[in-house]
Amino acid sequence: MAQFFFEYGAMGSGKTIEILKVAHNYEIQGRKVALLTSSVDTRAGRGVVASRIGLSRSAQPIEPDLDLFDYITALNQQEQESDGHPLAAVLIDEAQFLKKDQVIQCARVVDDLHIPVMAFGLKNDFQNHLFEGSEYLLLYADKIEEMKTICHFCGHKATMALRYKDGLPVYEGEQVQIGGDEAYYPVCRFHYFHPDQARD
Repeated sequence: MAQFFFEYGAMGSGKTIEILKVAHNYEIQGRKVALLTSSVDTRAGRGVVASRIGLSRSAQPIEPDLDLFDYITALNQQEQESDGHPLAAVLIDEAQFLKKDQVIQCARVVDDLHIPVMAFGLKNDFQNHLFEGSEYLLLYADKIEEMKTICHFCGHKATMALRYKDGLPVYEGEQVQIGGDEAYYPVCRFHYFHPDQARD
């Protein structure tokens, strides 16, 4: 039975490495996947899933108005007509940028097309508000798993993202500011509020 998965974690927790690994594991068995990523994240180019350690591959960019159910339905039919094999899974990177409707469309892919959907993304933004996509993934996903990483300052578990600009922490501003290690640190709660203090 197909299920809807959401794997979330702080920046640097290996979400992109995991999605690339999952895609590889399906494909090495001769099974087809649809790999998608948000059109918002253009750090490595539009429609590119890229990890911090240098692995990358192209993907379908998800525009804010893309109907994911219609897109996957058409793609699945096309794949079946080409060689008789349907899609084995739908994999979505940067899933925090999905809209509410798109999350529900993913649930329909699972329920109506019987294709597993695995979404990977952040849970909370730099102000510790849920992203729209993450909020509804937490509500609609069948299985939710946290991917763990460590605090930039102390090595304890990181649960938050601390935005930096010109070497100083930033706690106000637009929710979406695309950046990587130069703009965000994964941090524990203590160092989110006290980035200038040491902790054993």
